[in-house]
Amino acid sequence: MGGDSLNWRLFGIVALAGILSGCDNSDSLGAFGGPTMGSTYSIKYVRHAGLPAPAQVQVEVEKILTEIDRQMSTYRSDSDIARFNQLPANRCQKMPASILELVRVGERLSEQSEGAFDLTVEPLLNLWGFGPQAREEKVPTAEALAEVRQRVSHSHLRIDGDQLCKDAAVEVDFNSVAAGYAVDRIAARLEALGIHNYLAEATGELKAAGKKLDGSPWRIALEAPRDDQQVAERIVAIDGYGLSTSGDYRNYFQQGGQRYSHTFDARIGAPVSHTLASVTVIHPSALMADGLSTLLLILGPERGWDYAEKHDIGAFFVIRADTGFVTRTSHAFARLSGGETE
Repeated sequence: MGGDSLNWRLFGIVALAGILSGCDNSDSLGAFGGPTMGSTYSIKYVRHAGLPAPAQVQVEVEKILTEIDRQMSTYRSDSDIARFNQLPANRCQKMPASILELVRVGERLSEQSEGAFDLTVEPLLNLWGFGPQAREEKVPTAEALAEVRQRVSHSHLRIDGDQLCKDAAVEVDFNSVAAGYAVDRIAARLEALGIHNYLAEATGELKAAGKKLDGSPWRIALEAPRDDQQVAERIVAIDGYGLSTSGDYRNYFQQGGQRYSHTFDARIGAPVSHTLASVTVIHPSALMADGLSTLLLILGPERGWDYAEKHDIGAFFVIRADTGFVTRTSHAFARLSGGETE
């Protein structure tokens, strides 16, 4: 798949997965990667005797990525979701089970966020200059915004058997969940191949299980939200969990002295304006980590924090303050990462 087929976000998660000495000579580190979803993917795994070679595993992984691109890319006109998005109101289209699964996940997240999270915000992204059909980054007119908002709401979607239907000309964008879904699919395939010690990453979403080659945990550096350079804010050990970071510090524009990010609250049809810069979520499912990190980022530093604590979500918040950035760590995040709450 081409590197420009999708433009899903790459946020600040960096794997610290170096090869260390003192290992069993019968084991080795298998590693490969490549372009995907407008970004990259990478796989690292401990290869024991009898496990497939990296080239064989890469074929299996890229089959999954190619399938997801064919189904869910909004940057190619022939994908399943792109063809659905081109349909007028009151039409249905037969969809693969994977798309219907993500629509159901999106519906739950929309309901749980009282409509702030929504998979149908693509027309808003395009209008503000962030989407695949965007022309210019600018604040839209009130009239243009009112027109587009009529085509944004998960309530316009309905699943009928194996068909996805819409009663308005909505457009679905899986930007907030599909990369995590891809990582879960890859992790399941690695497990099926007998690979139980691995780190699988796609566009910054990742899942790690087991140990590194030297027997130590997979350690992940959470990047501080800075535009000029990558700085490790915190390092966590991951075993059996997905990890996702959502942030607004790389994709934004400024107009009239105000900053507008690509993170949208579907209830108001506009970018969020709070002080939450990024959220990292740890969850058994990379798909849910992906969706929940976006949901919490939309809700903001207070409502997002309350939501994470209420639902026992492992979340690490980075918040803008007058003196720079401050962090907050939910009790679940501290428990799952072996850290402390802040």
